[in-house]
Amino acid sequence: MSQLRTKGKSTIVWILLGLMILGLGGFGVTSFSGGTTEVGSVGDTKITADEYARALQNEMRSLSQQTGQQITMAQAQQMGLPAMVQGQLIGAAALAEQARRIGVSVGDEKVAQTIMQAGAFQGPNGKFDRTAYSEILRRERLTEADFEGTVRNDESRLILQRAVANGVTAPAPMVDQTSRWLLQTRDFAWRELTEDDLAQPIADPDEAALKAWHEANGDRFTAPETRKISYAWINPDMLSGEVELDDAALRDVYDRNIDQFQRPERRMVGRLVFPTEADAQAARDQIDAGDKPFEAFVIDRGLTLDDIDLGEVARTELGQAADAVFAAEQPGVVGPVQTDLGPALFSVNAILDPVDISFEDARDDLRGEAALSRAARQIQDRAPDYEDLLAGGATLEELADETDLKLGQVDWTAEGNPEEGSIAGYEAFRERAADITASDFPQLYELADGGVFAMRLDEIVPPTLKPFDEVQDDVLADWKQAELQRRLLDLASEQRLAAVAKTSPGADAEPQAEAPEETAAVEWNSETDMSRSDYMRGLPPQILSQAFTMAEPGDVGVVDAGDRVFVLRLDQISDADLSTDDAVQIVNTVQSRLNQSLQGDIFDYYARHVQRNSKVQINQQAINAINAQVQ
Repeated sequence: MSQLRTKGKSTIVWILLGLMILGLGGFGVTSFSGGTTEVGSVGDTKITADEYARALQNEMRSLSQQTGQQITMAQAQQMGLPAMVQGQLIGAAALAEQARRIGVSVGDEKVAQTIMQAGAFQGPNGKFDRTAYSEILRRERLTEADFEGTVRNDESRLILQRAVANGVTAPAPMVDQTSRWLLQTRDFAWRELTEDDLAQPIADPDEAALKAWHEANGDRFTAPETRKISYAWINPDMLSGEVELDDAALRDVYDRNIDQFQRPERRMVGRLVFPTEADAQAARDQIDAGDKPFEAFVIDRGLTLDDIDLGEVARTELGQAADAVFAAEQPGVVGPVQTDLGPALFSVNAILDPVDISFEDARDDLRGEAALSRAARQIQDRAPDYEDLLAGGATLEELADETDLKLGQVDWTAEGNPEEGSIAGYEAFRERAADITASDFPQLYELADGGVFAMRLDEIVPPTLKPFDEVQDDVLADWKQAELQRRLLDLASEQRLAAVAKTSPGADAEPQAEAPEETAAVEWNSETDMSRSDYMRGLPPQILSQAFTMAEPGDVGVVDAGDRVFVLRLDQISDADLSTDDAVQIVNTVQSRLNQSLQGDIFDYYARHVQRNSKVQINQQAINAINAQVQ
């Protein structure tokens, strides 16, 4: 019913605490309490509507961050995201139910220890901050009892996981073989063939051959689907010239955005608090001596640079530390300085000069900005009138005649590059253009800058082969590239045979036929002690990967890199020495990774068994209701 190995989001516990409770199996679960409606259950363990909604929203938010665009619920459903989240929750609930049935749990002391060690709840001094704890739970709409119950359940599942998977280790031969495979090195030589290596230049084909190539490779010369779209639109830039602004209005904009024009000198700083001044001074001494950087002391405290970052601060925001911090003429470390939290070192990361732009100096820029802002408000004020006209059946042409909207037409393609300032440059327009159908009535939509538009699909022109006369130059270039690649591959094959003949047994005893003119001697480029993970600057990765597929020294191969051709010769295979310090470290890493993989598989089989033998119930009606509400 669910794919338990799916890499999903962790619970709010893992999000806040940085834990990987079910790291081996990769189970995602978002356990939140407070929902009264159940969307499912496994035995006596319930999955609430609140849990499902939060888990789904977290997945959508994460995917939006990864893709750089907002994922809608419709897109999430197309990708199967709701089903994946359901599977994650069911898998986790099955494990929780198993832990409950066999009596696995943890005490209050363990729960408290887990929470107090969480970095998200620690203050600047590196200790548990009760205020931060309460604030984060309040923001997440969780009670302390609910959250602590979730921590208890997660710790119980961790105990279950350890009991099932701990002790499973990879066999030594597997570790040895994998390590040797990773650490093996090879010596090889290569040479690239180019058009200059050909005995005869590539002659232009006749028109008949080009036309045949055009037809045979039509996908390369086909125009994409084109949507002919009519639209009526207006944006603030179109109206800004008509907007009248007096100095009072500009002064109001200036005052409302005073932080942009009047700012005191500021510093970008981080603050690390120490238990005693002696500790702070000792750290400063090591920093000044170059023995240890400031960042290392942050890490030693179990913190990150984000944890100690104060951002941009003015003198008035630093209290007792202001004079010392603002006396620094260059970025660096300041202190120890006594603060309300104790002795601290300050890392001055940047010095920001004061900003002092008078109203008179800012007037011209303000006028343009204020005009756009007022124009945007005027468009929003008039938008109901535009909508009424469309609702009354007005066409785009009538809408443009009766209002200040401008009529336009565009041949839109998904692959096209919009002209500067065109409506196709707006994401909102492109989204609608991709989805609109001929049966859709024009509606009013907003643009990111405050403008509005309505659109109509007039025609869809399917992908069409471009006429030969329009793309003849492109066809010729494409044919030449393909012909060059073919000729070079033929030449490489000839050179490969010649190289193999020179290295084959008895090559010295038997006279060899002279190489063709195109296979004149060329210098080889040698590479030594190359590993699988090395990078060859300026060369395609196919060379290295093919070098590690060749069986014996002396083997010669041809590398077809798509638009480049190489002849490759394997010179030596060097077995790995697993006794060196670097090799021992890699062997240990391989051992750890293989152990984790095997443990994950074992736990995965166990979790699937638990789920199959549990009574799983799903409230599809409740799930559908949540899916309809999630945005």
